[in-house]
Amino acid sequence: MKKAWRGEANQNNQLEHDICIHIFTVSSAMVGVCLTVIGLIRVVITLGKADTLADDCLATDALLFLTSCLLSYWALRCRGIARMHRVERIADGIFILAMIGMVAICALITYVMALPSR
Repeated sequence: MKKAWRGEANQNNQLEHDICIHIFTVSSAMVGVCLTVIGLIRVVITLGKADTLADDCLATDALLFLTSCLLSYWALRCRGIARMHRVERIADGIFILAMIGMVAICALITYVMALPSR
């Protein structure tokens, strides 16, 4: 019975490790996406097509993704299982918050670009 329990615990630890790796890779990619979109929005604002606060919101979102990325890296480096779970939960929550923010910012950009120019 103990062997089955250890095998299940080992499988759960592997799953937690995999989640940390996914959060780490996706968060770091999303930082790059945010920075790219900030550059594109700045070009649109410079051309005078539209003015929006989306670039400021994206900068905040990029910081949230960076925080999630760093926390997931820290969780991967943790030796203690309890600490790893705690840090991973925080990274996961920040990642979800940043993704919701990204969707809201995309809606804002779509709304601003759809408005007729003055």
